[in-house]
Amino acid sequence: MSPSALSAAVTCPSSCPPARPVPAFPPLRVGRGGYRLRRALRRRRRAAAAAMAVLAAALAVGGTEAQASRGGGPPEVKPPPAVERTVSAPVRIADAATVRLLRPGDRVDVVAAERTGPPRVVAAGARVVEMPSSEGDTGDGGALVVLSVPRDTARVLVGTGAVTRLAVTLC
Repeated sequence: MSPSALSAAVTCPSSCPPARPVPAFPPLRVGRGGYRLRRALRRRRRAAAAAMAVLAAALAVGGTEAQASRGGGPPEVKPPPAVERTVSAPVRIADAATVRLLRPGDRVDVVAAERTGPPRVVAAGARVVEMPSSEGDTGDGGALVVLSVPRDTARVLVGTGAVTRLAVTLC
């Protein structure tokens, strides 16, 4: 169909401008440059990843070799700290009302109140195991408490409790 036949077939109101033919121009090739750019970026990413992998391997190997050249071997593994065994030590506390405040599982500091010197802490952070009933009390006053402490501390507690009045403070 020719342009004149097309204009005759389509009727336009008088306000429309006259039809004109489309000028000739070479075809556009779209999208080829973007592919090149993506391919170049992909190559750079691969090169950067390869460089980082080589660097990480060099640091991993170089770290142990540098340490060996200075005369130091791999770091020594320390054994876990030895768990100190605890024993149950019966202790007579001078103030029975204070003992009634205690419950099994509480942590207490045992203080020796000597007449001649200042008070001193005999056992720190001792765990209360139980409070035996006061039936058949000997009349010494105070109340009995069973504490879980290390063996050396138990020895000091029993020795101090025989010559001095003991008190407890809650931790």
